[in-house]
Amino acid sequence: MRPPAALYRDRRFLIIDKPAGLPVHAGRAGGPSVEDFFPGWRQGRDGPWLAHRLDQDTAGCLVIALKKSALLAAQACFAAGLAQKTYWAVVRGVPEVMQGVVELPLAKVTQGRAWKMAPDAAGQPAVTHWRMLGQVAGMSWIEFSPKTGRTHQIRAHAAALGHPIAGDAVYGGGAGALHLLARRIVLPLEPQLAAQAPVPAHMEAAMKACGHDAL
Repeated sequence: MRPPAALYRDRRFLIIDKPAGLPVHAGRAGGPSVEDFFPGWRQGRDGPWLAHRLDQDTAGCLVIALKKSALLAAQACFAAGLAQKTYWAVVRGVPEVMQGVVELPLAKVTQGRAWKMAPDAAGQPAVTHWRMLGQVAGMSWIEFSPKTGRTHQIRAHAAALGHPIAGDAVYGGGAGALHLLARRIVLPLEPQLAAQAPVPAHMEAAMKACGHDAL
């Protein structure tokens, strides 16, 4: 398997275009993961390190630190809420308004071996800004900008809006591939770190139907 495409690289960081379906960590059942490619990206005796994580089925920008000092700087940036993250998704249905903010705490709910994030007033604070970029009968193209970094935040908040992400079987989006892309990330470091991922093949048809080519 070829390494994921590089969207950005300097002496501090590598930002890759993580394919949908590729986990960042090796699973119990085995199989490829982003970590399998670490030896080829290593610059010294240690590292590299994941600066953050993406769900297995989410495609797009994933930041990898090539130096320990870079890792610490990136982690501080994420912890302080300074990272600017933009996601694109195709969701089921069409919202009644063009934009909004979901401010809904989330907590992990386990049922047998399965789990999901659910709204819970006692859960961790979670805030997501969103705006509709295009739509066609039965589905919409939404840009999500999370201000917090909770597990499954965008997926859970999209479902809370009544418009789950297409292909999200856990949150009501139906079967098929998850239509969620980590489109852009910016870390306000010195120098600034920024990258943008292309639309993955499995999202192209739905995005085009919603008007992506018109941009």
